Amino acid sequence: MPRSRLSGTFLTPKVDVVIDMGNPFLNLALDGFIKIGAVAVTRVAAEDAYYAVKSGNISSGKLEHSLKKMCKEGAYWGTVAGVYAGMERGVQRIRGTRDWKNAMIGGAMTGLVISAASNNNKNFIIVDAITGGAIATAAEFINYLT
Repeated sequence: MPRSRLSGTFLTPKVDVVIDMGNPFLNLALDGFIKIGAVAVTRVAAEDAYYAVKSGNISSGKLEHSLKKMCKEGAYWGTVAGVYAGMERGVQRIRGTRDWKNAMIGGAMTGLVISAASNNNKNFIIVDAITGGAIATAAEFINYLT
């Protein structure tokens, strides 16, 4: 059976913003907040720009709505990423080892904390904790493959 393989690298510029909070744990959480928050803002901006061009209607009301949505999504996903980065690092420090279990525990704790903070009922909190652990573990395994 014929097989093919795509091989190569993508060279992308790397931008790092360093804000020293005086604690490596806080630095890691802030880094996650900024990076993932920026991704969420960019996603909302691209999505809303597409719909504005598609509809041909750009108004100040829609622009204001887009800006509010960008801030809300950026803050939400940035917070989730910051909490996850902090949780995973904390678990790593407590366990004294770096492996996929840290991602699983950190993801589960993040799902639990974010869900509890959003006032979900008890059943959703457990489901969100399981989902967070599963997503973080899957992402960690995918990182091992690449």
